[in-house]
Amino acid sequence: MSHEFLPFSRPSLTEDDIAAVADVLRSGWITTGPKCAEFERRFAEHVGAPGAVAVSSATGGMHVALHALDIGPGDAVVTPSMTWVSTVNLIALSGARPVFVDVDRDTLMPTADDYVAALTPRTKLVVPVHYAGSTVDLDPLREECAARGIALVEDAAHALGSYYKGAPIGSRGTAIFSFHAIKNLTTAEGGMIVSDDADFLERVRRLKFHGLGADTFDRETQGRAPQAQVQEPGFKYNLPDTLAVLGLRQLDRIAEVNEKRHRLAERYLELLADVPGVAPLGFPAHDQAHAWHLFVVRVLSDDPAFGRTEFMAELKQLGIGTGIHFLAAHTQRYYREWEKTRGVSLPNTEWNSERICSLPLFPDMELADVDRVVDAIRKVSSGHAVGSNR
Repeated sequence: MSHEFLPFSRPSLTEDDIAAVADVLRSGWITTGPKCAEFERRFAEHVGAPGAVAVSSATGGMHVALHALDIGPGDAVVTPSMTWVSTVNLIALSGARPVFVDVDRDTLMPTADDYVAALTPRTKLVVPVHYAGSTVDLDPLREECAARGIALVEDAAHALGSYYKGAPIGSRGTAIFSFHAIKNLTTAEGGMIVSDDADFLERVRRLKFHGLGADTFDRETQGRAPQAQVQEPGFKYNLPDTLAVLGLRQLDRIAEVNEKRHRLAERYLELLADVPGVAPLGFPAHDQAHAWHLFVVRVLSDDPAFGRTEFMAELKQLGIGTGIHFLAAHTQRYYREWEKTRGVSLPNTEWNSERICSLPLFPDMELADVDRVVDAIRKVSSGHAVGSNR
């Protein structure tokens, strides 16, 4: 790979994965069916969750979760601005108000105290974000939300393989995972809602398929009436078997994939320790295991003419792809102007939003590819006035 462009990410797909999709296409059942049902069951077992519902995207999962919790006008939802904007969009579309919490400057996640300080009598939901594969300190936040009767839904889009105090993310409470193309496990597009609240999951399952009491596969296999009844208006977020089978295949090797990501990340941390101009993220103080979905650095520069944009452009010229995760939601044009979020000031979030850069990290990389990336960073940094690496 050293003689070709190294992208920021590349999905890890095998010929057996492709053959499994072809088998589904030949089966005659290509929408939601037996593979999706098996994927839900096995994913729940993998993370230790009592139940799971597959959806066509994590965004769709957040939509049905907000609806299942009856989030609407007059409600407040606490979440960081340092997140993918889909969550904030859905809060806004529900009629509720997003209440943004600033992040720790080094870990890019709010502390539990930060979340708790943002709670008010209008707060109906907290959506903590496990960022890049690192985890939020959940116990004090869970305790406070439970005491106040506030729902908590973890954004676990980056956290398949992350552990909090020895337990997998998703094993307790409610969490939403993403299977987008760049994630540790991919179904191209897709997501999974896991929860230990059976009533919540029952409503989510209904809402993700038109509000019907059963989907087509369920009706056929369970011998129910040809047409299920609408229990309440719902959506169309079911995951088809053509994608679910990819999830099943990848679930078989997710431990191997995450171990490879860990080795690559350790190499980055070792080699970048003495490289000026870039600062990797820090780690929270609580007991956790990192899933290494992303390897993020902050670009530090004393040259006003050289910042992240120029850094990324020069790396691209050297054959290295990069990404940004994320431009803070409250800095997006709509949320800068919207009356409910206008004037928000989050100094640590804004400082990081202007500097963060995701380096290549995917399981088909070799350690030599990490060496190549760091060599390119050294070359770029040496030509500019850069800050220290902390």
